[in-house]
Amino acid sequence: MNIRRADIHDLDALVPLFDGYRIFYKQESDPTAARAFLKQRMEQKQSTIFIAYADNQALGFTQLYPIFSSVSMQDVCILNDLFVDPAARGKGIGEALLETAKNFAKENNLKGLSLETDRDNPAQHLYERLGWKKDVDHLFYTWTND
Repeated sequence: MNIRRADIHDLDALVPLFDGYRIFYKQESDPTAARAFLKQRMEQKQSTIFIAYADNQALGFTQLYPIFSSVSMQDVCILNDLFVDPAARGKGIGEALLETAKNFAKENNLKGLSLETDRDNPAQHLYERLGWKKDVDHLFYTWTND
């Protein structure tokens, strides 16, 4: 397996994975919009995407978005997306992508990474095994512009 930072040349390989990620979270399949969204993130340098390949086949990805902590006055990233093709699960790809993200944070002197997931996502066990801590001290609120 090879994990590397994705660039515009990986767009064709990323689109089906990103579309699969969105479907996992109960969104309608829309490869055209997925391609446009990813292309925009790449062209505007708004995210960092790592992609996992094996035998020239894209098997998974993670996408990090930069944010900033005013309290600590440090850079942070949100690990917003993590997805492994269902046929490739159980082979350590998710773990390798998470470790790659952690190494990116260390290399770039980030305060850390944060992620949000559904309460029933089975990947929680993986996160905790890799040293991620569940935040039980803070409440998170969202506002939606409907």
